[in-house]
Amino acid sequence: MRIHSIEHVPFEDPAGISAWAAQRGHELTRARMYLGDPLPAPADFDLLVVMGGPMSVHDELEFPWLRAEKECVKLAVARGRSVLGVCLGAQMLSEVLGGQVTQGANREIGWHPVRLTPWASASPAFAGIPGEFTAFHWHGETFSIPRGAALVAESDACAHQAFAVGAKLVGLQFHFETTAESMERLIANGAADLVPGPYVQTPDEMRAGAAHLDGLKAMLHRLMDNMAREI
Repeated sequence: MRIHSIEHVPFEDPAGISAWAAQRGHELTRARMYLGDPLPAPADFDLLVVMGGPMSVHDELEFPWLRAEKECVKLAVARGRSVLGVCLGAQMLSEVLGGQVTQGANREIGWHPVRLTPWASASPAFAGIPGEFTAFHWHGETFSIPRGAALVAESDACAHQAFAVGAKLVGLQFHFETTAESMERLIANGAADLVPGPYVQTPDEMRAGAAHLDGLKAMLHRLMDNMAREI
C-alpha cells in the first residue's frame, strides 16, 4: 500500500504511523508543507494521511498553501482514496466534506479519556477499539460532523473527537500516533499553549502519562489495519 503524509510543521510528523507502515511493509512518502514540498496527485497514493499543526484551517492568508492542500484532500475524496486526518488534518477533512471548524469549548492538552459512541459499533474503522481509552490531545479548535459521516468518539472536554465515513475517511481530533519522542517535540514547541485550564496538563503530568503509550500504539495499529483492509 502507498501512503502519503502531509505535514505542516517539523514537530508533528506521522510518528507511530511511520513505524506501523514500516512494520507492515507499506511505502510512506511525505509532503512537508513547511519546506515547500509538492502535494501529491490521487494516483500517487492509496491512503492520504493529513497531520496536525498549530495553525488553523482558516489561516489561509498566513499560510497560502492551505488552499492547495484543501483541494488536494477534496480531490482525494472525489477519486475514492482513503484519507486519515489527525487534529488539524481532521478539521481540514471535516471542512472539505462540508463541516465547520470553530473554537472549542475547552482547550484539551495531555492525556484525557475518550469514549466511543454507539455509532462506532457500525464503523469498520473502529472495529476492535475499546469503548473507552486514554488518548493524547493537543487542540483548541474543533470540527463539526459533516453530512454522511458518523460521530464515533467523544470526550468531556470535546464532544466531537472522531468521525468516520465507513473505513475510507476518518478524522481524529486526538493523537493515536503519539510516541514518547513526538510528545516531547510537542511539549518543546507548544509551550505557549499551556495556559492553565481544567483539561490542560503540565509537561510533568504529560510525561507521567507515558504508561498509556503502549495501549495507544495497539489502538493505532488496529485502526490502521482496519483502514488498510478497505483499500
